[in-house]
Amino acid sequence: MSQLTHKNVHNYFKLNGYHLNADDLCRVGYSFIKEGDVYERAIGEFFLDWFDEKDYIEMTTSGTTGLPKLVRLEKKAMIQSALATGDFFGLEPGNKALLCLPTQFIAGKMMLVRSLILGLDIDVVSPSTEPLALNTTQYDFVAMVPLQVQNSIEKLKNVKKLIIGGAKIDSALEEKLLPLKTEIYETYGMTETITHIAAKKVGERAFSILPNVRITKDDRDCLVIFVSSISEEAIVTNDLVELINDNQFVFLGRIDNVINSGGVKLIPEQIESKLIGKIANRFFVTGVPDSILGEKLILVIEGEKQDFAPDFFDVLGKFEKPKEIVFVPKFKENENGKLLRKSSLV
Repeated sequence: MSQLTHKNVHNYFKLNGYHLNADDLCRVGYSFIKEGDVYERAIGEFFLDWFDEKDYIEMTTSGTTGLPKLVRLEKKAMIQSALATGDFFGLEPGNKALLCLPTQFIAGKMMLVRSLILGLDIDVVSPSTEPLALNTTQYDFVAMVPLQVQNSIEKLKNVKKLIIGGAKIDSALEEKLLPLKTEIYETYGMTETITHIAAKKVGERAFSILPNVRITKDDRDCLVIFVSSISEEAIVTNDLVELINDNQFVFLGRIDNVINSGGVKLIPEQIESKLIGKIANRFFVTGVPDSILGEKLILVIEGEKQDFAPDFFDVLGKFEKPKEIVFVPKFKENENGKLLRKSSLV
């Protein structure tokens, strides 16, 4: 398998029901760019990029881990990532897959790479918030962002394995997913790691790493990732983690979100997990400048103003209780459905 190149198309590969080779896909790409919808044009551009003579593709990161930047991804590394995903999730040639994510981003590109390399029979649809709404096809493998999953609960009976990425799954959604027969995984990754490097079944606490990945943490307690097929250098994240063993870690929160309130360091994600189920609307906690504390902890809730009983926050520790509650009509999100905390306060 190590001899695979980006020119290879698996014999079992199908696009929207048709067996196509590299030349066919380039023709489809030109057609999509010329006459297709917006999502099809992005797919067309990917096919032309993938089958050209370059051994890399360039794309811009989403900007959730810092300022958006142009990165160069080696095609051979993308192939290795596809093989690792196939191994981890037990994907087989001929499995039916669905692409319902934007191909401008790495998750959408990698669904196509996996299909080309592993021989999946993939359907492509517009990356809407309800991708299964008019679809009765039975799928072996689908990738979605949480908002798509939220809107597809009733239809997930038609999906055998589902991976969720782009944003963290909240506890309310997790509770809806636990009774389903679908195998559902939350994934961890970023553009720089060429999509996910770890996954965990919904309901489990710790992420397990994919094949050929090594992990450790730095002196900030942030995750450091080693994937030799992707990068000779370590990929240093801003994600605070607890290492369970060499192969598993628990995500605690982002160091960028940590609030230093009067010298006490507070991790918003840990506080939020204690409030999930108690507040019906979407919410988050964050820090704002304070002349005495440096930063004060506030609770931000989406929607109309509401009152809380005096003992409402008793589930929180002494320093975790919000000093103020702010109500915002509508939270802001990026294109992946990831909540933009700071922008939502403006």
